Amino acid sequence: MIATHSTSGTAAGCSRRHFLARTAATAALGALVAPGSWLPSLQAAEPADGKKTLVGSNAYGWTQYAARDKKPFDLDGVLSALRDCGYDYLESNLDSANPDNNLKYAAQCRAKGLVPVSLYTGARLHDEKAGEVVARLLKAGRACQQAGFGVISCNLDPIGREKTDAELKTQAAAAKDLGQGLKEIGMLLGIHHHLPEMKSHAREFHHLFRNTPPEAVGFCYDVHWVWKGGISPETALREYGSRVVTWHIRQSRNGVWIEDLDTGEVDYDAVAKYAKARHLPRRFSVELALEGGTQITRSAIENHRRSREFIRKVFES
Repeated sequence: MIATHSTSGTAAGCSRRHFLARTAATAALGALVAPGSWLPSLQAAEPADGKKTLVGSNAYGWTQYAARDKKPFDLDGVLSALRDCGYDYLESNLDSANPDNNLKYAAQCRAKGLVPVSLYTGARLHDEKAGEVVARLLKAGRACQQAGFGVISCNLDPIGREKTDAELKTQAAAAKDLGQGLKEIGMLLGIHHHLPEMKSHAREFHHLFRNTPPEAVGFCYDVHWVWKGGISPETALREYGSRVVTWHIRQSRNGVWIEDLDTGEVDYDAVAKYAKARHLPRRFSVELALEGGTQITRSAIENHRRSREFIRKVFES
C-alpha cells in the first residue's frame, strides 16, 4: 500500500509515495510476457464469499526488504516465494494510467501459480476534479475485471490538513459514484485508511461510511491502522463489518510493527471469531511493512512463511 501520511521515526512515511511511483512501472514488467499471450488464460478470480479463504501479501513490505538489503525489487522472485509459502495472491498497485498493464500483471501472477484478487490505489476525490479521477479509475477497473481482479482497495488522498465539510461531501459523493461504477462491471470497492482520516475522533473515517451506501462503498479493513487511529477492532467491526470486502493484516508490540504475524497488541483471535460468525469475505492480505523500530531477525521469505501459518491457525482453523 501507499502510505500518504508521514510517520515519525518510521520507514513507512513518505517513502510509500515513492513506492507508488516505482511500482507503477512494475506492471511494465508484464511487457516480458509475449503480446497477447495472456488473453486465453483470463478468468475470474476465485470468490471469497465467507467460505473460500484467499491469503495474499502486499508488495510494499517486499520493496522495503529489498531496499534494506540494497537490492532491486524482484517481482518474479516475490511471486515465486509467495507461491512456495502457500499464498494465493500479491496485492500490488493499480496502474490507472496504463490499464492494459493490469492485464499483464495478472498474467505474471498466473504464470507463477497465483490468482489476481485485489489491487491498491490512491484517489483524490475531494475536489472539483473528482469526476475525472472516478472516470479514470473506472476505465482501469474494466481492464482489471477482464483480468480477473475482484477488488480495488482505495486510500483517499490526504491533503496535509483536515478536509472541510464541503470537501468531505464531495469525497463521499465521488466514492459512491466510483463504488457503483465498479459494482456495475462486477468489481468491489474497498476504502482503506491511514492516520490522517482518524483525526478529530475519526471524523473523515466515519463521514465516508456514514454518507455512502454500503452496497456500493465497501471497507478494505486494515486492522492495525484503524486500531492505531484509536478505533478498536470490536468497534470497527460492529459499525462497519458488514462492509468488509478485503483485509490488511499486520501486528505490533509496544506500539512497533513486528516482523511477522504473531500474538501482539491486536487480538486477531477475536477478529477471526467475528469474521467467521458473520461469514465476512475472506481475502486476507498479509502486510509485513517495516518501521524504524522493527527488529529484523529473519528473511522476508521466512517471515511470510511464518505469517501464512498464523493466518492458517487463526483465520482458517
